[in-house]
Amino acid sequence: MTTIEGLQEAVARVAESVGPSVVGIGHRWARGSGVVIAPGRVLTNAHNLRGEGVAVTFADGRTERGRPAGVDLDGDLAVIEVDTAEAPALSLNGASAPSIGKAVLALSNPGGLGLRVTFGLVSGTERSFRGPRGRRITGTLEHTAPLLPGSSGGPVVDPDGHLLGINTNRLGEGFYLAIPAGDPLRERVDALGRGETPQRRRLGVAIASGQVARGLRRAVGLPEVDGLLVRGVEEGGPADRAGLEEGDLLIAANERELHSFDDLAEALESSTGAIELRVLRGTEERTVSVELNET
Repeated sequence: MTTIEGLQEAVARVAESVGPSVVGIGHRWARGSGVVIAPGRVLTNAHNLRGEGVAVTFADGRTERGRPAGVDLDGDLAVIEVDTAEAPALSLNGASAPSIGKAVLALSNPGGLGLRVTFGLVSGTERSFRGPRGRRITGTLEHTAPLLPGSSGGPVVDPDGHLLGINTNRLGEGFYLAIPAGDPLRERVDALGRGETPQRRRLGVAIASGQVARGLRRAVGLPEVDGLLVRGVEEGGPADRAGLEEGDLLIAANERELHSFDDLAEALESSTGAIELRVLRGTEERTVSVELNET
């Protein structure tokens, strides 16, 4: 058997064995993919959801209305409760962690428009990217199997159909990231399926980077200072209740200087109950104590 014949056989085999587990999420402009992981449960990316209801289209063309059972926005995962009928479940046990150069196949059903199967290679491991709310997602698998828009949430598997990860992010031209399969993913998904949405401390602000902050301060004649610019405050949220305003510059949290969003995220995770912020408003520096919410 030639290499091409072997590849053709692998694609056909995976399409037949894994394809029936792959579903479409949403429709039209708001579309993604997902995978059946248990009776009544579909796994997808959190960024594929819009509101409390979600359309799920199965491989046989049937469309059902589902609802989120559990959502992890920061980890970009969601489990949907929906009538899966006879659709087979793909095991989350997965294969052993792949190394660079391993052949992979990515499957998707963008918005229910039909099954796609593409071939690629693992091009990197332990990569990272920022989730929907800016927190860093680490340990991801990078591969080169081409994906159409609406493919996030679909599985990437080895040539034998064993799960390697859940596709979640495009990285530049021709490279894609997947949240890897294994015990950590299975434990997170099991908790989401039980409705146990992760609780993380949050300020309730939208943040601009230090580079943006320095540029804006320079533009209005203020001295350039390292920090994170508050570009929006959630009404009624922790920051709003503490008196933070749009345009404030966060320069330190719990005496730790803030140079990146990751610095702030780590300070939030290590805080208990409240966080002490040093804030620059114009040229006036103040210390603000913020009682934190968990969401």
